[in-house]
Amino acid sequence: MKIDRAKITDASSIHKMVNHFAGKGEMLPRALSDIYENIRDYFVIRDDEYGVVGCAALHVNWIDLAEIRSLAVEEKSQNKGGGSSLVDACLKESEELGISRVFCLTRRPAFFQSCGFVMVDKKELPHKVWAECYRCPLFPDCDEVALMHGMEE
Repeated sequence: MKIDRAKITDASSIHKMVNHFAGKGEMLPRALSDIYENIRDYFVIRDDEYGVVGCAALHVNWIDLAEIRSLAVEEKSQNKGGGSSLVDACLKESEELGISRVFCLTRRPAFFQSCGFVMVDKKELPHKVWAECYRCPLFPDCDEVALMHGMEE
């Protein structure tokens, strides 16, 4: 498996994978147009045999804040370190950009905690983060947990 920057030709694979897990209630859905518009945010796992089997996006929110979104790994490729590698790629990119804090909203907090994230109260996140929440089918009854990486001690 290889972590790579997503290409425009990966958008439909990303869309299918993310919405597969969204259909199971494990993450939020993404519109194909949203993926195309933000394709530069995405990393993918490429498998020589199966093609794109994982994805994650690092979305910049502010001067010192970014979000990991749409982290998904196909079932056949799970438990092989791909999810952690995608998170590492996002964290490395945030460091290269000079962004000190990275957060995520998830239904799987234990995974992100294993990657060094700590739980925070969603109310601690800036209001700018919530701009997209209005489009969410669960708004205003969000059931995701907020976690942060790079919090100042």
